[in-house]
Amino acid sequence: MQANKRKWIRVMIGIGLTLGVLVLCSSSTALLNLYADYLWFESLDYTALLTRRLSAEIGLGVIGAIAASLFLLLNWSLLPFLGAEKTALHAKVRGQDVAVSTRPLRLLFSAASVFIGVIFGLALKEHWRTYLMAANGVPFDLADPIFGQNVAFYVFELPWYNVLLGWGKTLIAFTLIGALLRYAVFQQLKSQRSTAHLSLTGAAWLLLLSADRWVARYALLQSRDGVVVGASYTDIYARLPLYNISLALFAVAALILIINVFTRRWKLLSLVVAGWLVFSLVSGIYPTLVQRLRVEPNEFAVERPYIEHNIAYTRYAYGIDNIQEWDYPGEGTITEADLAANNDIVQNIRLWDYRPLLRTFGQIQEIRLYYHFEDVDVDRYTLSGEPRAVMLSARELDVDQLADQAQTWINRHLIFTHGYGATLIPVNEVSPEGQPRLLVRDIPPVSTYPELAITQPAIYFGEATHQYVIVNTTEDEFDYPQGNTNVYSRYTGPDGVPLGGVFRRLLLAMRFNSAQMLLSPALTNESRILFHRLLHERAERLMPLLWYDSDPYIVIHEGRLVWLLDAYTWTDHFPYSEVRGGLNYMRNSVKVTIDAYTGETRFYLIDPSDPIAATYARIFPDLFLPAEAMPATLRAHWRYPETLFIYQSELYATYHMEDPQVFYNREDLWAIPTEIVETSQRRMEPYYVLMCLPDSERLEFMMIRPYTPAQRQNMIAWLYAESDGADYGRLGVFKLSKDRLFYGPQQIEARIDQDPIISQQLSLWHQRGSRVLRGNLLVIPLNDTFIYVEPLYLEAESGQLPELRRVIVAYGERVVMAPTLAEALLLTLDEEIAPITPGELPEGDLATLAERAWEHYQAGQICLQAGDWECYGREQRALEVVLEAMLRMQEP
Repeated sequence: MQANKRKWIRVMIGIGLTLGVLVLCSSSTALLNLYADYLWFESLDYTALLTRRLSAEIGLGVIGAIAASLFLLLNWSLLPFLGAEKTALHAKVRGQDVAVSTRPLRLLFSAASVFIGVIFGLALKEHWRTYLMAANGVPFDLADPIFGQNVAFYVFELPWYNVLLGWGKTLIAFTLIGALLRYAVFQQLKSQRSTAHLSLTGAAWLLLLSADRWVARYALLQSRDGVVVGASYTDIYARLPLYNISLALFAVAALILIINVFTRRWKLLSLVVAGWLVFSLVSGIYPTLVQRLRVEPNEFAVERPYIEHNIAYTRYAYGIDNIQEWDYPGEGTITEADLAANNDIVQNIRLWDYRPLLRTFGQIQEIRLYYHFEDVDVDRYTLSGEPRAVMLSARELDVDQLADQAQTWINRHLIFTHGYGATLIPVNEVSPEGQPRLLVRDIPPVSTYPELAITQPAIYFGEATHQYVIVNTTEDEFDYPQGNTNVYSRYTGPDGVPLGGVFRRLLLAMRFNSAQMLLSPALTNESRILFHRLLHERAERLMPLLWYDSDPYIVIHEGRLVWLLDAYTWTDHFPYSEVRGGLNYMRNSVKVTIDAYTGETRFYLIDPSDPIAATYARIFPDLFLPAEAMPATLRAHWRYPETLFIYQSELYATYHMEDPQVFYNREDLWAIPTEIVETSQRRMEPYYVLMCLPDSERLEFMMIRPYTPAQRQNMIAWLYAESDGADYGRLGVFKLSKDRLFYGPQQIEARIDQDPIISQQLSLWHQRGSRVLRGNLLVIPLNDTFIYVEPLYLEAESGQLPELRRVIVAYGERVVMAPTLAEALLLTLDEEIAPITPGELPEGDLATLAERAWEHYQAGQICLQAGDWECYGREQRALEVVLEAMLRMQEP
């Protein structure tokens, strides 16, 4: 007897030690991360954000663990024990009756209750976001059309109810299984007390199933079983009644189980089980019968109100319900005078595609192997009083590119700590060698315009800053190369967690798995560690409830480099809204700024009318600043985010149809056109342009994207989103006449391929060992018509330095290719080009004619810079005449 008892004790101790080691190993890493994060939040003065989150997590975890543990202890230990539980179990061993104490088993069940209860607490704490949103939800100005519930109920409250129901059902299921096991082990499964206990537990589980059916009724408004997302006719008139019946059946079954505690009338329970089996059979058949017999014979008439709901709620959820619609006749023409009148637009037509330009930047501006350009972004600046569209990229540091012998801990974390400067070009200027004209270049940065001057070029926070660095050490930091030597500096910004004394340094060394952090003599108590330096990681760590755009962009702001990062509020619980990419509601309600040197991170609430953003502001009241608090010079660089525009433009291709019958029949379905980019065909991306809207003389920075009819290639409309001033976020669409042909992007690509002169030249370049890369085809609305512009780049097959060599322009029925945009535009104008007559040819020797040609070329460039296209055309004509004379002089 004593030997068996000692054996049980040893087993219990072994299990306890094993579980303890596992918990200790998993929790030690979590505690180290938490400690480092607390120091990091404290260094940024954002401790309130962490404590708010931790209080919700710990609160839910503790409440969940205590509630689950007590419930399991009640059902696995207390109630069975009160039932005069046996103190010993008897078994036959080698023909002898042996009594075994039940105390170790009771201890095991009690320990399991606590252990499993803690697991339930840990599971519940993971839903802290859902809880905080349910507790702080701000109402929408919209109710659902079926139950009349405010949309906030679906977005904030219903997810929390589902969490609680799922948690409760799982807990009771564990309880029921454990209780059955306990009564079986203790040979009490047939006792009256066990029957009562199991009946009450089963009743509780059935009541939760009934509540689950009640909640499931509201989930029908996100059903995907009908002709559109949302509750359909079959859902409302077949499934909803069945849900009501099922919740009543579960409730009745629970009541019968409770009655069974006192009367033990199993026939009643058998009747409920039989009724449930019949109901299950009917519930599987009835919706199908309703769909086939009532809906399918006259689907549109029956589903019309639900289609209307889907159209209205989807348009609201994605912010496409207030798109201004305009007609664009497309009957205009373009002359040299029109080009002159719209010179500010023409001078900002983008010729550089970001893909080849990124490789070009890498070849001409990375300067050293360890520098790296992550991305190229489009923005606009006012230079010498004129708005200019530009493309820029930050020069970041990639320590993985250091030489192998330089891959030391000190180099990677103490010396090579930051990138340096940026490169910026105008979108449409090209050197004679086919390279971009650099307005910001080199190291240290050289700026052509004072507005682009960079006085603090160091980049400690960016898109490629993957690892931690330590500043204020005995080592100087590499700043930038200068000839055959290097310039060194020291970080003077406020960011970083002080390493402090031995104990803190030990914990940080364990957190970052770095023995050098503890042992290196280069570190002092005043040294500071900078981590969470990646833009997305930094923003998500501070505010994990937002979804961040994948394309942050850098801005030159008062001599500093500042990152702008768009953030979105979203949900996948919006009723009657189409699901795209795992969500069905989206707003760009927050913009984040991160200083590339100091790491200062600010969240600006730019759309306080968004209920989800307002809910976040309630949860974290110290985080968000009003949009007006952002410096005006940074505000001037807001861009309508591409990710949001992609979602909206793709949905609007279908949801511009507001008439339910047109929508149902897909009579006017639009599509995103395709284009050839570099060497392959792909969907046309949205693009930023500086242009004037029709009937407006104000130059605006906006994003546009054309549409074609589904299964067709002609252009049918173009969507735009404004980015400037009070018009930020305003959407509009210009619809083209269906009575005329407007070439779509792919049709223009086909015309380019079919042009004999262009195709011959492309083939010739290919034969000479060069790759011909085609840039973005831009559709530019201008003067009530369109021009199409596509740059061509040449890249040696063995090189990575693309050169912009030609510009293709299509206008009307003409497609031309020329060395420059200006020349191509002039060649596409409607005026017929008269042949050169002998009387026009000037006289003089070859040197004189060459001098005249240079004079006309220079005069043409002056005219072009002044925006005088008529003057430019005259000078180009005169240059052509002189060149013709020079050619004839060479004839025998």
